[in-house]
Amino acid sequence: MAKLIIRLINGVADAVNADPAARDRLTVAFLADYRVSLAEQIVPGADLSEQISTAGTEASGTGNMKFGLNGALTIGTMDGANVEMRHEVGDDNIFIFGLTAAEVAARRPHYDPWEIYRNDPELARAVDMIGGGAFSPGEPELFRPIVASLLTGGDHFFLLADYASYVACQERVATTYRDESAWTRKSILNVANMAKFSSDRTIRQYADEIWRVSPVRVE
Repeated sequence: MAKLIIRLINGVADAVNADPAARDRLTVAFLADYRVSLAEQIVPGADLSEQISTAGTEASGTGNMKFGLNGALTIGTMDGANVEMRHEVGDDNIFIFGLTAAEVAARRPHYDPWEIYRNDPELARAVDMIGGGAFSPGEPELFRPIVASLLTGGDHFFLLADYASYVACQERVATTYRDESAWTRKSILNVANMAKFSSDRTIRQYADEIWRVSPVRVE
């Protein structure tokens, strides 16, 4: 499934990057073999960091902290490190969307992705494009397993459930981004309030609580 999703990303890239209406405004790129040398270019160059793991899965790691320390604002769910970051930077300086972990747990026993699909025409159109070969014209059925995992497979990660909230949150992101002074202010406040996640603080806490070592002055 992971490999198929990567193929879908590249299929979307082929479609978007060749579209005359979009190609001068939007580019989709999948960076293979992600590593430190790529991160050194991406992290300081990003304006927005997307951390969209389903709440309760603890899939959000420390990459979001690196983006935040370098000035990127975060759009994300209440999952993993996003929760800590929100506490530090404040609600006004982070874009949160989606269900909470408690809401996911409560809804899981009776969750019906088909209901969401039927009641959201925009979402249904996107899903149908994926399943209908819009992004794999040479193999129209290539991505049907992805659609099956969302609809008949139960949508384990509640992607459809969070979709409308994500789109609405992206509208807030776009509105804020067009206000250069507001975006810059939020970016500066993000950096200023991210000290807790710096390597200096981390190493100092490890030294105190785990390694039980004290600083040594070097003459």
